[in-house]
Amino acid sequence: MFAAWALTASSLGLGASAAAQPPADSTDALARDVTRLESLRQVKDLQRSYAQYAQFGLWPDMAALFAKSGRIVWGDQVIEGPAAIAKWLAAHGGPAGTTPGALNNDMIDDPLINLSLDGESARGRWRGLAFRGDGKGKAWMEGGLYENDYVREGGRWKIATLHYYPQYEGSYATGWSNVGQQELPIVPFHFTHDEVGVPIPPAAGAAPPSGTTLAALQGRIAAVNDEDDVRNLQNSYGYYVDMRMWDDVVDLFADDGVIEMGGKLYKGKAGVRQAMALMGPAGLTRGILNDHPLFDTIVRVSPGGTEAYARGTDLGMIGDAEKGTARWDISVFRNRFVKQGGLWKIREMRLTPLMTADYKTGWANGGTRPAMPALLGANPATGKPVATKGLTIAAAKPLTAAIAAASPAAAPTLADLRRRYMRSVAFDGTENVSAAYGYYLDDFQWPGMSGIFAVKGNKQSPFAGYYFGRDRIAGAAAAMYGATPDASTVKRQGIAFHWRIQPVIHVSHDGRSTLQRTRLFHPNTGKYDAAAGGPNKRNTIQTGMYPNDQFVLEDGIWRMWTLTIDEPYMMMPDWQGGWSAAKPPAPGGGMRPSPLLQRYPPDLLISALGKREEGFAGGPGTTINWPDILPMWFHYRNPVSGRQPPLYWPDCVPCEAQPQNRMTNNGYQMPPNGPAVDGVELK
Repeated sequence: MFAAWALTASSLGLGASAAAQPPADSTDALARDVTRLESLRQVKDLQRSYAQYAQFGLWPDMAALFAKSGRIVWGDQVIEGPAAIAKWLAAHGGPAGTTPGALNNDMIDDPLINLSLDGESARGRWRGLAFRGDGKGKAWMEGGLYENDYVREGGRWKIATLHYYPQYEGSYATGWSNVGQQELPIVPFHFTHDEVGVPIPPAAGAAPPSGTTLAALQGRIAAVNDEDDVRNLQNSYGYYVDMRMWDDVVDLFADDGVIEMGGKLYKGKAGVRQAMALMGPAGLTRGILNDHPLFDTIVRVSPGGTEAYARGTDLGMIGDAEKGTARWDISVFRNRFVKQGGLWKIREMRLTPLMTADYKTGWANGGTRPAMPALLGANPATGKPVATKGLTIAAAKPLTAAIAAASPAAAPTLADLRRRYMRSVAFDGTENVSAAYGYYLDDFQWPGMSGIFAVKGNKQSPFAGYYFGRDRIAGAAAAMYGATPDASTVKRQGIAFHWRIQPVIHVSHDGRSTLQRTRLFHPNTGKYDAAAGGPNKRNTIQTGMYPNDQFVLEDGIWRMWTLTIDEPYMMMPDWQGGWSAAKPPAPGGGMRPSPLLQRYPPDLLISALGKREEGFAGGPGTTINWPDILPMWFHYRNPVSGRQPPLYWPDCVPCEAQPQNRMTNNGYQMPPNGPAVDGVELK
């Protein structure tokens, strides 16, 4: 099935001589490439559909996502065939959709997807974390990695093998720990560090006749470009909510925007502000946590190009450490967007709670049995309506008026359509490389981690400074954490997981460079003997932000240009206490500068970067520790209004001190940092 996976240097475009010239572009060649890009997106949405169906116990439709010979490999278990898969899923998950109070929330994200050479199969690595409860007093969690195979069958993408590697699990009361209290091996990678940056390898041979036109391709390419813009808008909303930046949230909405939550409508910009104020006043003060990481978001752009929808999961981690209060929230959002003046805006935001639970007691009885927010279409593997088992369907009809289609666009040229196509490939290339960084870091694979950087790339090591070039990046990692272990034999006592999710990716006009903000969602696992008593200190969650990452297309491969990590914004002293049990550290405690300052001194100290690094360990001034609030920086202005955030750093962090390292001084365009159309910032 996957014989087309013999990727070589030449197949990736790495072995051609300087004199070799690519074949002349054509409508048929572009049509083939657009189909391959659409395939990559369809694979991602196929897996996201699996997670969304699981929330409501739609077991038959989950099973229908699999190929005829599809299978689940779950640890040592193998389940084959649709009927057996549906039965196993129902037995394994929480009884969501049938039992009041039950919860079956699968968060499957951080995709790294590679299409095969022939475009008929794909492989993908994902992270998974599930919160489950039976509604009768039992609540549990499980997490691990997926290395999945996908295949096009009958013209539709399907799951060939869903291969899950369990890594941590546990009851809510005790918290998770390593599966079986065993040491953990490295899950084999389906990719090399070069393949990471080529999510869609160049197709072989002449393109077959497509029978299409440039006008038809224009519509298809516009749809993926619009999908990227809507995803950025949705994810930007989440970051503004985290910081209670209510002015910025209001700016994202159309004048006639509506929020529906708690059975109530909040209309217009005044209503949006009123709805946001329910979470508290603008801004964060000591001990306030208002994190809302978003998972499994599917975006659909409607024909006409002026209307779109997004549906996904909002995980709320809410608390006040000063008062010792904390809770979990899980909601499904189903949002409608409108394009006005070339910019996307939120027209309708509809939130349906699946669970709210006090942190101390958990969700054993905290799930709800809500109406199911309407899905964004038919089952992608069958094309048939999803069987909702008599569930009440919510949010199926718009709350606001119909949206008129856009006027016909100007006649396109082949070269311009190729450029626009490359802008969306840049989005996927960036997402792949971003995910690979976390996967390599988890497993201490320093050649892979440094290999995804550009030749002139640079990386911040936390609480120390920046290292320039691949050798220095790898050397710093080895000096800090030890030599690269043998991936085929090593077993680990524990793992710190680096989920890099909810990306906001801004692409240059020419599609050769990007800026990214992405969230660090950072679960940790290790061994823990609950019977021995004492709090579970190792198996916790902490958070951070990568606000100034940059990526470039270098010799046909997407690479990371610069990486900065701002952390930790939140830390849990132990699982039982959670984030609101944190107290200000005693004098001399808290986060400290890195030992790399002595072991392997950086090329540029963060202490030399002034205000940008104030508050972070190793930076100038007093270190800020949770439950106090670290500075939160942004690389972009509000994507609708252009409002500049209080802490704004548009370029790479070390470039202020070393301008020779700017992308623009190395042959790349600077992507837009504010409201933009087609990669061109609106002034």
